[in-house]
Amino acid sequence: MSKSDPNKLMSKADKLTKLSLTRWSADWKAATTLYEQAAVQYRLSKDYEKAKEAFEKASKGQEMISSPWDAAKHMESAATLAKELGHWNEVSDDYRKASELYIECGRSQPAADALAKGAAALEDALPEEAIKMCTDACDILEEDGKEQMAFDLYRSATSIYIKLEKYEDAATFLLRWGLAADQCKAVNSQCKAYLSAIIVYLYAHDFKQAEKCHNDCSQIDAYVNSDQYRCASKLLSAYAEADIEEIKRVAQSSTIKNLDHVIIRLAKKLPTADLSLLQAEAVKDEEPPLDENDLT
Repeated sequence: MSKSDPNKLMSKADKLTKLSLTRWSADWKAATTLYEQAAVQYRLSKDYEKAKEAFEKASKGQEMISSPWDAAKHMESAATLAKELGHWNEVSDDYRKASELYIECGRSQPAADALAKGAAALEDALPEEAIKMCTDACDILEEDGKEQMAFDLYRSATSIYIKLEKYEDAATFLLRWGLAADQCKAVNSQCKAYLSAIIVYLYAHDFKQAEKCHNDCSQIDAYVNSDQYRCASKLLSAYAEADIEEIKRVAQSSTIKNLDHVIIRLAKKLPTADLSLLQAEAVKDEEPPLDENDLT
């Protein structure tokens, strides 16, 4: 039997994993080697469907012989091929399985990396699932005290939320990023995340929430002493005064130009709301409620 015939390799491997009257136990070690050889041959011949199946079986084999690390690697290979085939649900399933196997090995970083790869692959095809994978990867790293390793994931999730026009979710994730940055003493990233959240709220016409966000973050000394705090203060003051030119000037400041590109693009479009309406709402909020017993 030639090694270059992957179909025969697969057939032999399948027989080794099945019990019969003459085979009372499966030989997963031998079968796994054959699945691995077949997977490589299929991939070389660009038969990605069969290659993916062979890698998935090789992964199962490595699990059966108590080698979760190699099982995870094979599952990642299967996920890569699922992406080539455009089988998006399988991309998610295979990368998630790989992540679980890395967790079984006690390796949080590659577990999170597998989910991050899945999120990147699904960003356009299944953006909601991509966000879930980013979020799950962040959870893994945060639980292991590796918040700083999650910064690219916060960035990716925020970007996808903004593409989906889910601005409140984007701002919430930015605030989560700020909290994670605080945990690992990354002050500059923390303050950038807070300013970015305020810009997202303003872009979404939610001046009240932007102001509340700024006031809440102002309880943190690191933020109050930052360029980002001063920039946010100027921006919110300009909104309160309905000063369009000042809003545009602050939006072009070096502090904002040092934020992530997706946030810079939003800032360039400010103001997006009718500032006269914002002022009218502010005046309405300041008016005392009517006293029904006051007849004067």
